[in-house]
Amino acid sequence: QVQLVESGGGVVQSGGSLRLSCSASGSIDSFTMSWHRQAPGKQREMVAWINSGGHTNYPGSTRGRFTISRDNAKNTVYLQMNSLNPDDTAVYYCNGRKSFSTRESWGQGTQVTVSS
Repeated sequence: QVQLVESGGGVVQSGGSLRLSCSASGSIDSFTMSWHRQAPGKQREMVAWINSGGHTNYPGSTRGRFTISRDNAKNTVYLQMNSLNPDDTAVYYCNGRKSFSTRESWGQGTQVTVSS
């Protein structure tokens, strides 16, 4: 199991960009990593994932605007967010799941606020 810590959230104007980071306490080489978000009064949704081989997927409406990447040497996964709009305002969480394991690790979340 690894501990995950998100950073990089903040306040940005509509149309702007942010880059979130998720730092792990240990190696994530064998982990599928993902980003999720939850806004007040809304369901939590997965916005992106990247597996141990580097394959990515973007379920939902963020595809084309968000990019997930990983740097295994730094035990870190990133979420580059471009063309942000107020609907992107949420707490963003990092998730890690080792291959062939049912256990997951979650970070504490980082707040992203997009103003109009």
